[in-house]
Amino acid sequence: MSTTTAPINLDVAMFIEASPETLYDLVADVTRMGEWSPETTSAEWLGDNHEAVVGARFKGTNTAGPNTWSTKPTVTVAERGHEFAFEVPGKSGPTWTYRFEPVEGGTRVTESVRQQKRSPLFIRLLQKRAGITDRAADLRVNMQTTLDNLAAAATA
Repeated sequence: MSTTTAPINLDVAMFIEASPETLYDLVADVTRMGEWSPETTSAEWLGDNHEAVVGARFKGTNTAGPNTWSTKPTVTVAERGHEFAFEVPGKSGPTWTYRFEPVEGGTRVTESVRQQKRSPLFIRLLQKRAGITDRAADLRVNMQTTLDNLAAAATA
């Protein structure tokens, strides 16, 4: 089965010379995600919660090639310095997780994405329109870029 049609299950990890709390604070401020991610262009909190707490929702706007779309994820884990996660709605909506593990001299940050079901055909067609023939490989590159940008911000 092609990695484009299979459910996505990826982990990308990186050592960053910053504390778990510093890195968590950067990631959990979803309004800054556009600074790290090559795909997410902006995000804003929805409703009364304007910070990372379980149950808070935000609108994330993304782009790939000519495609632009928005989602309204819900924060599922908000443990400062340890883990931040959110679930994208929909049958194939992934859960994105950031884990922060203290190690000597800094933190091992792991960004993960998990889908229970593969993306629907219309999403795969939109990905193809954007030139993405292997979504897992595309996400892996984007996740590495996100962590590189996060490291640059945390150590600036």
